[in-house]
Amino acid sequence: MYNPQLDTFIEVADSGSFSKAAERMYITPVSVMNQVNALEKRIGVPLFARTNRGVRLTEAGRSFYSDAKRMIAASDEAIERARKIAGKNQHVIRIGTSILRPCKRLLDLWSRAGGGQNFQIRIVPFGDDPAGMASMLKSLGGEIDCFVSPCDSVAWKRSYSIYPIGTCKCRVAVPRSHRLAKKELLRWDDMAGETLMLIKRGESPVLDRIRDEAEREHPEVKIADLPNFYDMEVFNACEQNGFLMEVPDTWAGAHPSVAALPVEWDYEMPFGVVYAQKPSKAAFSRFMGVIAKAAKAEEE
Repeated sequence: MYNPQLDTFIEVADSGSFSKAAERMYITPVSVMNQVNALEKRIGVPLFARTNRGVRLTEAGRSFYSDAKRMIAASDEAIERARKIAGKNQHVIRIGTSILRPCKRLLDLWSRAGGGQNFQIRIVPFGDDPAGMASMLKSLGGEIDCFVSPCDSVAWKRSYSIYPIGTCKCRVAVPRSHRLAKKELLRWDDMAGETLMLIKRGESPVLDRIRDEAEREHPEVKIADLPNFYDMEVFNACEQNGFLMEVPDTWAGAHPSVAALPVEWDYEMPFGVVYAQKPSKAAFSRFMGVIAKAAKAEEE
């Protein structure tokens, strides 16, 4: 397996900018710079020349760029050969799982459908932090075939295929030490004077509607922008700063010091299976056919 920092290095080289690479990879520019700095430190030579206008490859960087692409290609070929040998009689489906995006819902559907079908399920853990999410998303269709998650992301809808298997209701997370933590049902009036953390505008149509209602009808609730992805650090910030935070009900109990309370509103977002637009395995479409049949049977 090659170092995932190579993917970041190539993305920066192709885009000529840390910020543009970060945008394409759905992570922060700081994360991109940290990965490149770590790679340069490991190799022992500078790969980029930094300027006010962006970055450009050094002579050593240009040489390493070509070699890095060959390393990635060789790694992909080795993995594919191993998979073909191991999967002569069974098709292996690799399902990603994390603390905030557990695969249990998908496995329940698979079990309800009877499993089998000449498929072998393998679980692949990934991190919810920006670097872990970027690496996992880049692996879709390769090392990971799919994962399940709340999926109202505009970027995901544009870049990946999504099969809905339900919905999740929007809740508000509060620190367990907060004055609102013992409420059974929150209302907008309860949140007056508080700071509500929401994913930045333009990332989620559902969360944009919550933001619109807050700005239009409840200006006493202050809105604070979150980055593209939720992870445990965001939950930690919620607890440490005494802020409120929108979360889907599927994340209730994700953090021991934060309670996810229902709210007197009707906001909910789709929940589904996320996978590559062009899956590399022909068998994956058959797997998804089994899942789709089980999901429809559950609705009836």
